[in-house]
Amino acid sequence: MKPVRTCLEVCVESVAGLDIAAASGADRIELCSALTVGGLTPSCGLMAVAASQELPCFVLIRPRAGDFCYDSREIDVMRRDIDNARSLRLAGVVIGASRADGSLDEETLRRLLEHAVGLPAVLHRAIDLVPDFEKALETAISLGFKRVLTSGGATSAPAGSQVIRKLVEQAGNRIEVMAGAGLNPANVAQFVRDTGVRAVHSSCSSSVKNSDGPMVALGFVSPMQRTTDAKVVTAMIESLNH
Repeated sequence: MKPVRTCLEVCVESVAGLDIAAASGADRIELCSALTVGGLTPSCGLMAVAASQELPCFVLIRPRAGDFCYDSREIDVMRRDIDNARSLRLAGVVIGASRADGSLDEETLRRLLEHAVGLPAVLHRAIDLVPDFEKALETAISLGFKRVLTSGGATSAPAGSQVIRKLVEQAGNRIEVMAGAGLNPANVAQFVRDTGVRAVHSSCSSSVKNSDGPMVALGFVSPMQRTTDAKVVTAMIESLNH
């Protein structure tokens, strides 16, 4: 029997990106906004469009840029965003919360997960800040997360491959370890062989230069921006198939 291909999750921040990822064969979507700051919660309108797609879509629940240490008001915002994801019947939510020392904030995570009951939940790269990966993974499992996204605490998943491999071995079949950051068609196949991950996460984007003009001059767009690229999605899938 041919082994199941490693799952490709594409993170997108626009309707165009959503359509490209779906049409190009991605297995799953992480929906967000503001990828330039690591991703924030998308609008309700974009969630609604994603809900009309057949592709499973997990929604990032992150109320602001910056750290993952949240106060009670921010947690209330996150709970409301979880309610929106549930009402639209999206596939699940992506959350994370940290203490000041980088360890997982178990109390906040438990509160959010209890509020998200019935929705599969993914622990995002807040785990890359922890002082003890082994302990953090056991915490994620005990809290009931379905999946954890990590770069192994490094600036890219390939750089953190040794940590990721250990996490995959530790996880067994108890939780899915998904690798993300710095993965591309040129390195993903070898990375999967080296680590044994069953899922990878990528923006599958390319850089596009915006024409000089008032949109750039007034700060509405950056001189360069990254957009979801169908060719990159296709190439990632081809690499994962080998």
